Amino acid sequence: MSKQSLLISIKNQTLVLCVDDNPVKQYSISTALKGTGCDKNSFQTPLGKHIIRAKIGQGNPMNMVFIGRRATGKIYSSDFARQQPNRDWVLSRILWLSGCEVGLNRLGQVDTMQRYIYIHGTPNSEPMGKPLSHGCIRMRNEDVIDLFSLVNVGMQVNIQP
Repeated sequence: MSKQSLLISIKNQTLVLCVDDNPVKQYSISTALKGTGCDKNSFQTPLGKHIIRAKIGQGNPMNMVFIGRRATGKIYSSDFARQQPNRDWVLSRILWLSGCEVGLNRLGQVDTMQRYIYIHGTPNSEPMGKPLSHGCIRMRNEDVIDLFSLVNVGMQVNIQP
């Protein structure tokens, strides 16, 4: 049986789906504006080995707005954007990450899951390939929906500098 994993490169701003360590699909992403780090409240993207702890949003329409990992029933629009210009929108799908390395990205002050670090959709007006998020890994809505259909809970995710 094939082993799937995700490789996220902060330097290249890419997420690569691998099968048996061979790249099969690549997406452009946007990680944290404040760089990398694992501390709570740092607004940085954590490094190291993770897993997908939960998949959220199956069956929701593209651009569904999520708050607290719950679909709001509202579809993102430019009107919403004008009302909340500094919001880091969570749209379409959520892949909630959990760290695997105690002391680096798991437990205590460095727990990725407790920090609510996701791979999620973002408005199409947001650029990819540039670090601009508040800590999460942002993707185009079409891309996160595609990726969501290809991955499973428990899949390994390695976030590298």
